[in-house]
Amino acid sequence: MEAQAPGDHMRTRLVADALEAAVVTRGGRVDGVIFHSDRGSQYGSAEFASLCRRHGIRRSMGKVGSSYDNAAAESFFASLKRELMHGACWTSRSQVRLEVFRWISFYNVRRRHSTLGYLSPIQFEQQTAASRRITLAA
Repeated sequence: MEAQAPGDHMRTRLVADALEAAVVTRGGRVDGVIFHSDRGSQYGSAEFASLCRRHGIRRSMGKVGSSYDNAAAESFFASLKRELMHGACWTSRSQVRLEVFRWISFYNVRRRHSTLGYLSPIQFEQQTAASRRITLAA
């Protein structure tokens, strides 16, 4: 897939494309997943609701003005700003996109998180999915 510059808008297509990429990454196995977001218009749109229904994804929206309601996302963006963006100087939007993609890959695949029992998010997701399959089989 060709690297593209970060979006310069907050239209529904931007978040819909991101959700579709997440579904593909998980081999389409997302039935029952909960997608929690803020109350941005793109998340409340009919197009996004339809996309979630099509994949069996349940939508959840935080309370207006409550950063505590989505503490995990707030923590993620604080880490991104502190570890990657603070003091950085890039020459193009393409370079920004590539660096953010690299950092998110590191964050999801290699970085261990105390709230996840010192597993990376990918390890935690795989462990949780395996545990769920075992429970369903029992």
